[in-house]
Amino acid sequence: MEERVSPAAFVSSDDGTAAAGPDIAGTGRQATSAIVIGSGFGGLALAIRLQSAGIATTVIEARDRPGGRAYVWNRDGFTFDAGPTVITDPDCLRELWALSGSRIEDDVDLLPVEPFYRLMWNDGTRFDYTNDDAQLNAEIARLNPGDVEGYARFLEYSTGVYEEGYLKLGAVPFLDFASMLKAAPALAKHQAWQSVYGKVSSFVKDERLRQAFSFHTLLVGGNPMKTSSIYTLIHRLEKLGGVWFARGGTNALVSGMVALFERLGGKLLLNEKVIQITPSGKRITGVVTNTGQVLNADMVASNGDLVHTYGLIKASTYAERQVRKLKRKKFSPSLFVVHFGLEGSFPDIAHHSILFSDRYGPLIDDIYKHGKLAPDPSLYLHHPSATDPTMAPKGHSTFYALAPVPHMGRAPVDWAREGVRYSEVVLSRVRDMLIPDLYERLVTSFHYTPQDFADDLGAHLGSAFSLEPLLTQSAWFRGHNRDDHYSNLYFVGAGTHPGAGIPGVVGSAKATASLIVQPHDRG
Repeated sequence: MEERVSPAAFVSSDDGTAAAGPDIAGTGRQATSAIVIGSGFGGLALAIRLQSAGIATTVIEARDRPGGRAYVWNRDGFTFDAGPTVITDPDCLRELWALSGSRIEDDVDLLPVEPFYRLMWNDGTRFDYTNDDAQLNAEIARLNPGDVEGYARFLEYSTGVYEEGYLKLGAVPFLDFASMLKAAPALAKHQAWQSVYGKVSSFVKDERLRQAFSFHTLLVGGNPMKTSSIYTLIHRLEKLGGVWFARGGTNALVSGMVALFERLGGKLLLNEKVIQITPSGKRITGVVTNTGQVLNADMVASNGDLVHTYGLIKASTYAERQVRKLKRKKFSPSLFVVHFGLEGSFPDIAHHSILFSDRYGPLIDDIYKHGKLAPDPSLYLHHPSATDPTMAPKGHSTFYALAPVPHMGRAPVDWAREGVRYSEVVLSRVRDMLIPDLYERLVTSFHYTPQDFADDLGAHLGSAFSLEPLLTQSAWFRGHNRDDHYSNLYFVGAGTHPGAGIPGVVGSAKATASLIVQPHDRG
């Protein structure tokens, strides 16, 4: 029989002493059971933390496989990850295994990716974004020698932001405005009101380098021209922890998390869609699924879309108000993704490539302001078989090309009609910049649209990253990790603090779990 993990192993205080055991917020009674809706990275990370604390946890997933946005398709011998495909800060993942004295290596093989990204422009310019300092400085000098010193100052700035914004605040649950005020001095010190692009531009002058050091926010749904400069911490996060890929694909990391969760005694239900969250007074009693199952627990946590989740609480005027309030907020754009498999291998194409449009700023305006589908999209090209050949049949290669596009509230596109046309736009961009005989080599392809995000994931407006990461929608202004009304309803994932991306949602799970194990007083 597997040894039971004590609650004290779940989380430790800053001085290394064991924290208090799990308790149901506001009742003084020990929590014994939990339901987590959704099996994305945030939901699984929270479930592992709760199960490690001795709380019997059930994860309920509507689809046939776990992973949420990190879904996977196996077609014609190719493995196609839905995403996310950039794994940073592996320590935040290792911590989940360490809670029970395990090692991530027992379940997941993480492979380093180098260069982190290869950036390309239409004029033929290429820039390898690498973790080798000497090589990176040489790359910068090749574009603009004067920016080498500016980059050093940018790295110093991003280091400070990383220490304040990620290490100190990344897993803090902001339940009241007072907690936000405590963070204000750090935000002011680093001029958080400036945009990522604006801050980068104060350090480097070459426009291509400004794009190179500001595009990261697009990978978490943020507009580089508006997203707070706090998000430059991503640069330092990558340099410290590296960029990684799970052998077998991102969903192999999901499978590893599920294996850990189930070894701890957790239960995963697939093909069960939650259709109702049941309240009683100011508490939640459980959920009802589409198959008629009624599941009760001491607490319920949702890894689902915020708007969708509140919509599951029927006949609640409070939940209705929350839905209206959330719909007034600004949501991140969506994505249009073309998955394709090619005959042949492509050693000159990096694992991660960014193909920039000539219209960096205007293109971003098309996505965030004007609701236009760009004829010349910037693309993130994922080539996992460059690192792991098992992602494709022998002698073949797996790719996906991702284009940020407006969400359906800003561009009400009929994707059933537009999808085929826009996939040609995307593939033609890849052909013209990298693979001239792409269509001759094409074995299989399919696309994923904003409508799919809405249908498969319940994403409001088909947003790929939930709330847009604006300063006015961060920390306390973002979705709260514990509901303000229902004392045992919790949230985890991209809509909560600190936001999207694997480190973000894993950090949100740590913040949410801390409320359950060490309940904070309500503000």
